[in-house]
Amino acid sequence: MPRHVVATVDEIAPGTCKIVAVSGREIGVFNVHGAFYALVNRCPHEGAALCMGPILARFTADRPGEYRLTRHGEMLRCPWHGWEFDIKTGQSWCHAESVKARTYPVEVVPGEALAKGPFVAETVPVSIEQQYVVVEV
Repeated sequence: MPRHVVATVDEIAPGTCKIVAVSGREIGVFNVHGAFYALVNRCPHEGAALCMGPILARFTADRPGEYRLTRHGEMLRCPWHGWEFDIKTGQSWCHAESVKARTYPVEVVPGEALAKGPFVAETVPVSIEQQYVVVEV
């Protein structure tokens, strides 16, 4: 699978997302507590721009009236219908058994590793088809 440089680490602050275009598709790249994850910017439910939704915590309840927030900054809510997805896995929390947003592998690579050679310049054959008369003034 081809790799694409989409941002520097400091372009995506913790708790935020940067939407990038890669190979004709929009992808949201998220910084979750210093780790990076990528999801397709399309909700599998009805096609909304998923990565434009709010980033939030997981709301859990053991019984009515008792709830708590966990996994702060790890959930994404679709802006159209409120379906929630795990940013790390793409798993839907509304239909966990059948719905998942597409994820993409992400890695942080030092700039020097991207710029290592050896580099080979593309060459183009050159030929002279005529002779020219040149006057120096």
